[in-house]
Amino acid sequence: MDNLRKVYLIRHSKTRGNIEKRYIGATDQELAQEGIRELVAKKSRYPDVELVFASPMKRSVQTAQLIYAAKEARLMDGLRECDFGAFENKTYEDLKDDSLYRAWIDSGCSGDIPQGENADAFRRRCGGAFEDILEEMKAENAETAAIVAHGGTFMSILEKYTPESLAEGRRFYEWRMENCEMMELIIKDNRIIEIRRAEKDAPIGVVPVR
Repeated sequence: MDNLRKVYLIRHSKTRGNIEKRYIGATDQELAQEGIRELVAKKSRYPDVELVFASPMKRSVQTAQLIYAAKEARLMDGLRECDFGAFENKTYEDLKDDSLYRAWIDSGCSGDIPQGENADAFRRRCGGAFEDILEEMKAENAETAAIVAHGGTFMSILEKYTPESLAEGRRFYEWRMENCEMMELIIKDNRIIEIRRAEKDAPIGVVPVR
């Protein structure tokens, strides 16, 4: 177990935009009451950790506070969700006939978003934040940490840092996480060596991603 660290990725609970299936990125929404109730009901499944990191957006901060009330989350701007630009606050039904939207979907969500954040720049800042977190853990000799952030943030991190032996050819969107979902990353020497993804309402670790 020497040099092994555990990082738990926790996607924030539901906002009104999530419930309505809208693209909510730069919009700073709070959790919906339904999201708060769901998170409180699942609170016991999240492990205790030494350090908590979070996106500074309200939905992530609230989620971190509800799960880890006794710990102050370290807010990292690099963990923010992508700015969806022209797609922001819209649903699939709103956008399905938009050629620019179709092109973005067909690219596996890796193309540029009109008036939004550049895809490569988004991935770089998410990756930079993840690397900074690993360095902080190492500097403070912390063996466990939780990161509370967004679906797009975690898809970017998992796509970039998961070794091919674990990824099984997964692309960006195939790393999608549901609201309140958690993944456990086993880290050795700043490299992911194992990923565990929980089934719905099951303990973490029951479904190794291999």
